[in-house]
Amino acid sequence: MRSPAQNAELALLLEVAGTPKPGNVDRHRDLAELRFEHFLAGAVGAREGLELAADGAAVGPAFERAVEEMAAQEGGNTQFGALLLLVPLVRAARDDLSQPVAEAVVRETTVGDAASFYRAFDHVDVGVGEPPENMTALDVRRGSDAVPALEERGLTLFDVMERSVPGDDVAREWVRGFDRSFGAAERLAEADGTVSERTAAVFLSLLAERPDTLVATRHDEATAREVTDRAAELVADDALQTDRDTVEAFADDLVERGINPGTTADVTAAGLFVALEHGAIEL
Repeated sequence: MRSPAQNAELALLLEVAGTPKPGNVDRHRDLAELRFEHFLAGAVGAREGLELAADGAAVGPAFERAVEEMAAQEGGNTQFGALLLLVPLVRAARDDLSQPVAEAVVRETTVGDAASFYRAFDHVDVGVGEPPENMTALDVRRGSDAVPALEERGLTLFDVMERSVPGDDVAREWVRGFDRSFGAAERLAEADGTVSERTAAVFLSLLAERPDTLVATRHDEATAREVTDRAAELVADDALQTDRDTVEAFADDLVERGINPGTTADVTAAGLFVALEHGAIEL
């Protein structure tokens, strides 16, 4: 029987193995400087931090360790957002992996957890652009330099996530009790096909529901909406079953345009973890 940390590592591996996931690295597609094998190495590297969470460590230090070791491979940032979801879920799995318990875990985070979260940015480039000269004292791109301001204001990690909504859907998961993550787990349980096929189908359904906030940040809201509208058309046509070539072409197009719905992939990884823990996916 796998431990929660093992299931979290496996969820990261299954997420990147699912194909096609339009705009994201998968078994058939690499990005310019980020390849499939970087994600495999990142998942393995994150294991130590995930084990800390499973052993009861505070969310912030466990997350920082997971990010630090995840980023040790040459590709850099592979699973930052996914780990921000997985670490509290793994911590919740010590008691009961349910939405109320997961919500309690994140609401009980401390200022120290928030400081660890900011220090995690020292280990990896999350790809949100160059810091402006007039960035605020709490801009995450300041990394550990922002910790004094954070401590002065007494902000917990949950407070930081709350301030990040609505622009960041990973933060939204924290604030909304991981509703999309648990919903994704239910879809994975109900879907047909191999785990890879189910992962691709759930990813596309999630992308069809909400514009990806990473796409909106790196490009603009219009681009994010365009991607979601196209995904919704494919879901309505059941294209993964009836016209897979069209989905593959959509995936290739997004990669060529440098459009990466990474937040949707993060939620998919969290859903895979919940499904694995609940026995909805058997391997």
